[in-house]
Amino acid sequence: MRKVFISRIIMIFWTLFIGIGAVVGATGMLVAPDGSSIGMKEALSYFQVLPFAGLLFQDYIFPGISLLLINGIPNLIAAYLLIRNKKMSGLLACSLGIVLMLWITIQFVIFPFNLTSTTYFFFGLLQFLCGIAYITFEKQSKFHFDASMYQNIGTNPSILIVYFSRSGYTKKIAYEKANALGAELYEITTPERIKGFFGFAWLGRFAMHRWPMRINPVTIDVSKYERVIIVTPIHVWTVAAPVKEFCQECKGKMKHVEYTVVHFRKKHNFFAACDIMDKELQTKAEVRESIICKYGKIKARVRVRLP
Repeated sequence: MRKVFISRIIMIFWTLFIGIGAVVGATGMLVAPDGSSIGMKEALSYFQVLPFAGLLFQDYIFPGISLLLINGIPNLIAAYLLIRNKKMSGLLACSLGIVLMLWITIQFVIFPFNLTSTTYFFFGLLQFLCGIAYITFEKQSKFHFDASMYQNIGTNPSILIVYFSRSGYTKKIAYEKANALGAELYEITTPERIKGFFGFAWLGRFAMHRWPMRINPVTIDVSKYERVIIVTPIHVWTVAAPVKEFCQECKGKMKHVEYTVVHFRKKHNFFAACDIMDKELQTKAEVRESIICKYGKIKARVRVRLP
């Protein structure tokens, strides 16, 4: 997966850049404990506000060792693990971004404002964010979906499963459900650009404002089915915007309706999204199902049949 490769290269850059810089800085402190080699001879007085200053901060030996052990060697180890593509290397590199930000936060407390500390704080933030992206892309790359595996779909023409999916996770759940029931499938599609990060953000914007999103013309007669199951991802704690538009266009046409909401939060069932679909469809669902799904793997599900 190209995104995984690119994000891993970026993380290798950050860990090497920060790690080598920390090793060079620490070496300068240890070679010249008065700070003369790194241009910080006058800055030693600022350390006196720290605990145990009389013992640890009379020269740069302790700060140098700390810099080496906290930001230098760990980042170089992370770079090596990333180069070898080892498991957990992304998590380590991402965590070291937080470590750097905490390190610089201490500098914000003891030093006057300076460009170097501020710049390195943003370096730590970028390392953390790039690490999150790398971990996410790596997990996404392990998701596989093969529609040809579901041979029982369409054998029961009285049931229809309608779904919307951007990343494929909800699509897989819809296919599994359709295969188990023999149901027919219909995918809600939209002419809006919903792929990639900006597509994700665009869908999030619509969901945040509780707007419907325009969809391609509905080409199926939902009224001919005895049972319709709507499968939707949860976006910003609500039903996906294209699904909301579909419900508005199909209101009053469905005989028996069920909902399946797909999300990744453990302690929430998001049945409030089902209330929204009830309102848009002008009906009341007979079954509500909440599925916790992380990167295509179902972690838990709750199914409630309403009276």
